[in-house]
Amino acid sequence: MPKLQPLGDDLNDASRALAEALRELFESLHLSVRRYAARRRLDPGTVSRYLNGTRLPPWQVISDLFTDVAEHRGTAVTTEAIELVRGLYGSAVDAASSPKHAVEILEQQLADADHISRRSSVRGDVLGDALLDRTQRIADLETRLNQLEADRIAERKWADELAQAHPDVSGLIQERNALQMEVERLGAALAEAQAQRAAAEGRCDLLERQLDAVEQATAPALPTGPQDMPKILIVDDQPDNLLAMTAVLATLEQELVTVSSGREALKALLDHDDFAVIIMDVQMPEMDGYETCAHIKRRPRTRDVPIIFLTAMGTGSEHSARGYAAGAVDYISKPFDPWALRAKVAVFTSIYLERHSQ
Repeated sequence: MPKLQPLGDDLNDASRALAEALRELFESLHLSVRRYAARRRLDPGTVSRYLNGTRLPPWQVISDLFTDVAEHRGTAVTTEAIELVRGLYGSAVDAASSPKHAVEILEQQLADADHISRRSSVRGDVLGDALLDRTQRIADLETRLNQLEADRIAERKWADELAQAHPDVSGLIQERNALQMEVERLGAALAEAQAQRAAAEGRCDLLERQLDAVEQATAPALPTGPQDMPKILIVDDQPDNLLAMTAVLATLEQELVTVSSGREALKALLDHDDFAVIIMDVQMPEMDGYETCAHIKRRPRTRDVPIIFLTAMGTGSEHSARGYAAGAVDYISKPFDPWALRAKVAVFTSIYLERHSQ
């Protein structure tokens, strides 16, 4: 069996302790990294980085490793061993998290949103110019057609001769109709580009507020008054993920409502109408996050509740684009940075209180 890659250089104590514990568990399987990655449908390089400590794995990866070790040994992993690794994992998460790291994440998201905004603005300008050109051409054709029609009416008795004198009438009509169809298409594309730019600008504004919150290392100033603090809805089918997010957000001193499915989330939204934000996993059985989001946005009562997708599917633009198209206001990949998540939730809480104080 090939040897594991050495532990990464410059690891902090917490990351090194977690990596050593995971290596000990993995080595008891007597499998190569490549074979284990194939078994769990993971990237071999990613598994290797998990085991040398240079990348923090999602808790689900560790949970799967416990399952495989238990199956290999023919006996369950002890509660003490699981709790020990859970403690090491928590320490590693805390050590890896910092305001500086959260700022880096949010700044990258801000740069992405700004890029989309600029690209949509340029596309909107191009479409606007094309739309203006087509509209002017239609106006010119309409004028020419109207003149020809006026000629027909004024000299109806010479209709046959007039038709022969202007054989291009039918061609003009066809050109006008084709241009009208193109105008409709360009108008729809322009509206889409403008909506995309507006959404990107909105994300930029939110991200700047979140960056301010992280850089100040405090939650944003909340309006004072007699109103109660709004709730936070957390949706994830994995109990360990619910536990981790509850621990991260407990410092915000808001009521956390946790559910394990999309249907339970819809029921919670019927039972309560004071959620500042919904944090939702994407990959869930029966009803995934995208479908649940669509149901929420169709209901007049809940369509304005902001939704943050929190998922292990990856950071690719195709995933985030689908999330934004479904109606989410943000898209965060696991493992998430606690500082960044708290800043995002705190900003949406502030927005909720500002709206309800008016």
